[in-house]
Amino acid sequence: MHAKDILIDGYGRIREEVHAAVDGLDPDDLNARPTADTNSVAWLVWHLTRVQDDHAADAFDLDQVWLSQGWEKRFGLDLPRHDTGYGHSPAKVAKVRVDSGDLLTGYYDAVHEQTLQALRGLAAKDLERIVDERWDPPVSLGVRLVSVLSDDLQHVGQAAYVRGLLQSAAS
Repeated sequence: MHAKDILIDGYGRIREEVHAAVDGLDPDDLNARPTADTNSVAWLVWHLTRVQDDHAADAFDLDQVWLSQGWEKRFGLDLPRHDTGYGHSPAKVAKVRVDSGDLLTGYYDAVHEQTLQALRGLAAKDLERIVDERWDPPVSLGVRLVSVLSDDLQHVGQAAYVRGLLQSAAS
């Protein structure tokens, strides 16, 4: 198995978990926050998707799906165009509201497809390419891809947990 195959498998697992966390939830549940200082399923999935979109586009010199495919307009959020949710206050978290899970999974699926296309074209040596020199040591493509994979899996796990809390409270 090649490194790119492992990455493709890992990113595929994110997609499965995003759908599992979102599918079947109504807008009230998607946007519900267990407390005023916590994140909703909608915010968590939007944020993990924005991070993947932003970081993969930058690493592979691609346009962000958020902007190039009109997802920014479909979501209609009162946030800056390039906002990924990093460092959001509770007030900003509250601004990320969706009317359907299909919007979230549609955006995730579009980002996932762009990520997969980029991963399929990788050669082993590509993973050593430096994509961010602002860190010490500089960040390679391989490290960036694993970092995004890890971050996304953590956030989708949080979304699944929030979903469970909401479903438990409703029963």
